[in-house]
Amino acid sequence: MTSWRDLAASSLRLLDPEDAHGLTLAALALGLGPRDRTAPDPLLAVSFAGLDLVNPIGLAAGFDKDAKAPGALLRAGFGFVECGTTTPLAQSGNPRPRLFRLPADRAVINRMGFNNAGLEAFAGGLAAPRGPGVVGANVGANKDSQNRAQDYVLGLQRLWTLADYFTLNVSSPNTPGLRDLQGKAALEDLLGAVAGARRDLTGRHGPRPIFLKIAPDLTEANVQDIVEVALAGGVDALVISNTTLARPDTLSGASRNETGGLSGAPLFVPSTRVLSWARAVSGGRLSLIGVGGIATADDAYAKIRAGASAIQLYTALAYEGPALVARLKSDLAARLRADGFRTLAEAIGTV
Repeated sequence: MTSWRDLAASSLRLLDPEDAHGLTLAALALGLGPRDRTAPDPLLAVSFAGLDLVNPIGLAAGFDKDAKAPGALLRAGFGFVECGTTTPLAQSGNPRPRLFRLPADRAVINRMGFNNAGLEAFAGGLAAPRGPGVVGANVGANKDSQNRAQDYVLGLQRLWTLADYFTLNVSSPNTPGLRDLQGKAALEDLLGAVAGARRDLTGRHGPRPIFLKIAPDLTEANVQDIVEVALAGGVDALVISNTTLARPDTLSGASRNETGGLSGAPLFVPSTRVLSWARAVSGGRLSLIGVGGIATADDAYAKIRAGASAIQLYTALAYEGPALVARLKSDLAARLRADGFRTLAEAIGTV
């Protein structure tokens, strides 16, 4: 049966995508979001990088940029929620329109440009009561920053006691030059600055995991360099991946030639390829989070079998509605049981 929440999601798809997103967040902040009242399935529990999740299905960064509704999103059934990207100073991002649906491709193109209300507003959102659950902070650098490494450090310093983990976003295609931070020398410099701040913050407030979010538009050699630098720099997990600049020939949507990052179904294959490379290079020494094109339990299962300890989604929610989360959990548990896995951890990296 179609729920009223799914009907509402269908109605929102008639609006401008950015306006629809804003209305959805406002409703969630008012407590009008869905609530998953099913008991957690022990088979889906997973622990990695110092985090204990009731299920491996996370909400990717970009949905709740200013941490307006992390509690509501956890109550919708996610195992973890990643808010952001936040930057030290508020910035308006790129001019509208900057968000485009490609329904026939089950995809979205965005060139938002790290629009957000800034670190203080984000901290206020995280500090609000939200109930149990894991909430991460995705941090980035301002577009006009003269010291991007320091921007990431500022994010850690302000949010250390408010977030359960941190993701360093060095892979958005919509901030000029940001992806250059994935280069070996630049990444070593960034992680060196982060490691210094981390030591100080851990000594004063206790440890937090730090993740690194990378692009799908990388070569196998790029991935090897990133994994080696990440391991040396103390990174706990890689988030694979951000949106892609590629435009597959299969795209048919009217907006297919818009500039920006492509997400959704066309991202599944390239992001999973990079995930598999990272698994092979790291040999299990780095935890991995699979992101990109996940809309079904088969998609989530494929990411896990390719090496992901957990997965994140976003674009599929725009097409499937909030009932997707509960459906993914139920179907994923069924697939694990059908293949004889006693825990989710047993299935990680089994292809």
